[in-house]
Amino acid sequence: MSIFAKIIAREIPADILYEDDLCLAFRDIAPKAPTHVLVIPKKPIVSLADLTPEDEMIVGRCVIVASQVAKDQNLDNGYRLVVNCGNDGGQEVPHLHFHLLGGRQMTWPPG
Repeated sequence: MSIFAKIIAREIPADILYEDDLCLAFRDIAPKAPTHVLVIPKKPIVSLADLTPEDEMIVGRCVIVASQVAKDQNLDNGYRLVVNCGNDGGQEVPHLHFHLLGGRQMTWPPG
């Protein structure tokens, strides 16, 4: 069971900012920006590479939630939404997650 599955099950505490039937948004414990929120589907999807057509609604919902959380966090000057996929993509937790980063100027290329 991944750490995110344990957060969903409330086995590990998290600073939860949003929750509905499909997804959960909470503050990252090792933030890379002043605002760093993770938005995850409750369905245990390992990565972008594992998505199926049936996951379209879940992924869309996660992106909408990220947008709403960005508004709630007053990221009016902009923000970045990042998804890492697989080892080479920098994915550390085997559960699909979106990084919402904001509160400072982002640079390019990201890494």
